[in-house]
Amino acid sequence: MNNNKESIRVHRVVPYRTQALFVKVFFHLLAYVIGAIWLIPFLGLLMTSVRPFGEVANLGWWNLSEFTPSLANYIDAWFHTSYPIMQGMYNSLIVALPATAVPIVLGSAAAYGFARFHFPLKNVVFTLTVVLMALPAQMIAIPLFQTMEATGLLDTFISVIIVHTAWGMPWIMFFMRNFFDQLPKNVEESAVIQGASQLTILLRIVVPMSVAALISAAVLQFLWVWSDFFFPLIFLFSSEKLVAVQRLPLLKGTHLVDWGLLSAGTVIVVSVPILIFAFLQRYYVRGMVGWTLR
Repeated sequence: MNNNKESIRVHRVVPYRTQALFVKVFFHLLAYVIGAIWLIPFLGLLMTSVRPFGEVANLGWWNLSEFTPSLANYIDAWFHTSYPIMQGMYNSLIVALPATAVPIVLGSAAAYGFARFHFPLKNVVFTLTVVLMALPAQMIAIPLFQTMEATGLLDTFISVIIVHTAWGMPWIMFFMRNFFDQLPKNVEESAVIQGASQLTILLRIVVPMSVAALISAAVLQFLWVWSDFFFPLIFLFSSEKLVAVQRLPLLKGTHLVDWGLLSAGTVIVVSVPILIFAFLQRYYVRGMVGWTLR
């Protein structure tokens, strides 16, 4: 009798394990296929960037019958006579670093207030703030342009920094408030009993516990600012102030599109967010709890 029960149990467990293994293999293969499809355009971009113009124009980037790799396109893009990517990268950092740090600090402080304190119309104010996340940038482009022109900030880096800071604050508040709601409050309550101020609790307890979420939000904000083309296009005109993404289309030339030069410049520009995400990926994944709702 016992042998029959064991046999039935084995027959039930084995198909279940086989099915689970099949599902796991299927999803792994699906992930590899999707990843390969996503890599094909970047592979084409990379191959085009290291080949002479004649090879790409006559054979295509996928044809390796003639393959003479070179870094000449990268050097030409970096030290371009009219629109050097080197200067564009520097300008992008001038904009992206403060436009990431300022909204992270202000947005996180505001999010902590929404998560821990009670005040009149708290939920209404927070809802209205979050609604701003859905506001298209194109809708307020003209008022923003007129405001920057009236204040004398047009064609300055500070104009782009201010707009990106204001644009990043709502989603950072939403993200960080949800994360703060997940943190245990007993630690903060113990600190209050011991006489710690709210500022001390925020800086010495909450912030160290929220490093993953802060880095995750900083990565997202930096990638958005670095890759944004719309706001710099509106506010920056001088050739020496153009950020990296503004300079890419200007590398194509007037009468002839040098795809190798254009591809090399693109690879240089996108390498920054790729490297940032690669090095901070573990923090980025751990901090994603900020998108959950309670």
